[in-house]
Amino acid sequence: MDNKKILVVDDDVGLRELLQDYLSSQGYQVHTVADGIAMERHLQQETADLVILDLMLPGEDGLALARKLKARSRQPIIMLSARGEDVDRIVGLEVGADDYLAKPFNPRELLARIRAVLRRSGETIAPVEESSQAIHRFDSFLLNSESRTLLKNGAEIKLTAQEFNLLNIFVEHPNRVLSRDFLMDAMKGYERDPFDRSIDVTVTRLRRKIEDDPASPVYVRTVWSKGYLFSPGGSTA
Repeated sequence: MDNKKILVVDDDVGLRELLQDYLSSQGYQVHTVADGIAMERHLQQETADLVILDLMLPGEDGLALARKLKARSRQPIIMLSARGEDVDRIVGLEVGADDYLAKPFNPRELLARIRAVLRRSGETIAPVEESSQAIHRFDSFLLNSESRTLLKNGAEIKLTAQEFNLLNIFVEHPNRVLSRDFLMDAMKGYERDPFDRSIDVTVTRLRRKIEDDPASPVYVRTVWSKGYLFSPGGSTA
């Protein structure tokens, strides 16, 4: 049994009850609340290993709440929404959500994504004796996968959770062409939509933050029809 604590934030009573019953049957400790105020009240008294957060909520919406959560912790977030357009999914990921699922959904798919997100979040916390392995240097940058920070010449560059996860994959696979399929699997851990372009969007945003000239990238280069190649030394060759 997983015995992890999950907090569901959704104003749909029926969905809260369904997820309470189903996820509890899978070994999770599940609490449910209807809005952001109740979420904050709960988190002041209890911890949560993962928050399932609806996008459309009374009062503060899910995007605003996700920003608050990510600003103060590394708490994994899965966002839910009846709006399934690509732009909504991408915005949700960009504010720091670790995954996004459009309603209606199969509870088994949500379960698979919960397991994938919790597995990835656990892997980012390295044991103390292995902490040196969390440090990656490339050119004038220093990436710390334990503290999830990126420094350039000592100054921090703010990255979203999605941008950080992508860069972390790149630095762990230098000078190799990584396909979009590989990147989708490594970042999300679930069956992908072949038309999902969120990887390309995240690459574009990442380039704006680490490249001197995003239009002519030297670190994250496009290999046409194959994917992307990360060059730690900033080579264009």
